[in-house]
Amino acid sequence: MGPAVQTTSPRRAAVLGKPIAHSLSPVIHRAGFAAAGLEGWTYEAIECGEAELAGLVAGLGPEWAGLSLTMPLKEAALTLAGSATPAAIAAGVANTLVRQPDGGWHADNTDIPGMVRVLREAGVGTSTGRHAVKEAPPRVTVLGGGGTARAALAAAAELGAEVVTVVTRRPEARTELEPVAAALGLKLEGADWVAAPAAFDADAVISTVPKGAADHLAAEITWRPGTVLFDALYDPWPTPLAAAASAAGLPVVSGLDLLLAQALSQFEQFTGAEAPEDAMRTALDAAARNRAA
Repeated sequence: MGPAVQTTSPRRAAVLGKPIAHSLSPVIHRAGFAAAGLEGWTYEAIECGEAELAGLVAGLGPEWAGLSLTMPLKEAALTLAGSATPAAIAAGVANTLVRQPDGGWHADNTDIPGMVRVLREAGVGTSTGRHAVKEAPPRVTVLGGGGTARAALAAAAELGAEVVTVVTRRPEARTELEPVAAALGLKLEGADWVAAPAAFDADAVISTVPKGAADHLAAEITWRPGTVLFDALYDPWPTPLAAAASAAGLPVVSGLDLLLAQALSQFEQFTGAEAPEDAMRTALDAAARNRAA
């Protein structure tokens, strides 16, 4: 399924979620439109809960090119699409809806390649040097069991993981992830939240839990040299967990890194134009600095 057709006529896109006022997606996409010379393109933030999503999407006119979806809409978004990428289907969540020529919607999950990209850049699942040998499958731990955790499982599979440890506060959250792991060919090993510190003995730890949920772990972890921490949060930043990992000299990836990486693919699917990454990154960095000031 290809990207939307680029056009010079006015087109609209938006990010939907609840709450949504904090979203920096409009900053990224608007900067991309400007740098790519896409006059008449607009991108806004619309607060929308799960119960309102179907009605809102059904009421969108033909000028709408695409939607970015954040919590709590990622599972519901997939059910509204007439078609979807295999990755989105396997994960059971979508963060992207792209308008098709027939007026329908195509679902994707750009969080998955976004996570793969930022984790590879941090050294997960890569080998270097002329005489590099094939690495063992990376050991990955995921904190949390929601929609972002589903994308994290898909990213882990693409990075070559065979077993993923999932740490959740509710055992039933892990049960809900078992079909996802099976669809991805992963073995899921569950752990209760009290055992979280031991689960950090991994090549990559991906934290998908809400703000504050993992703060106490910062003082409880014995960091393993070489572990990459990816904390999907970005406001406030650094989180106590990220600060502890950084102080231990470990590579740390933030939610801002993912926000940009996943937006690049969305931009290209919405517009049909190549994403002007440098301009989008510059705008995001400036907005994040202003928010932290």
